[in-house]
Amino acid sequence: MNVGRCAYGVGGTGLFILIGCAAPQVRLGDPQAEVVAMLARSAADWNAGDLGGFMSDYARDSLTSYVTGGHVQYGWQPLYDHYQATYFAPGKARDSLTFEEVRVRPLTLDLALCTARFALHRGGAVVASGPFTLILQKRGDRWQILHDHTSSDPK
Repeated sequence: MNVGRCAYGVGGTGLFILIGCAAPQVRLGDPQAEVVAMLARSAADWNAGDLGGFMSDYARDSLTSYVTGGHVQYGWQPLYDHYQATYFAPGKARDSLTFEEVRVRPLTLDLALCTARFALHRGGAVVASGPFTLILQKRGDRWQILHDHTSSDPK
């Protein structure tokens, strides 16, 4: 806590004004626009073959969680390894990614819930799609994914 920036009152009364002293330093912004922009950049990274760029939106820690196909996976590195083996391994066909119907609901100043849909395109056809839910935390000037629950549409 930066005590030097807090007001202590006048004349030694000991009156503390703590509002703002303990508040998190989160910039106000437009979570909807910021997360939409993050997902657009994320899709562009995917489509350019930049797995590192795509994964930079996930919190890089062991508690980051990913749910898909009835399984829960924890940790940034296992998720990276999953994407590397499934979509980015040499010789793998990587489809073009888009995100649609993005809706962001702020939960606090630094937490948000996002629901949307993904679609993987090959040629003119959609080869996979489905809804997903993200829980994001604003860290500094950017949102990072803490939890990703992705489902596939029935075939």
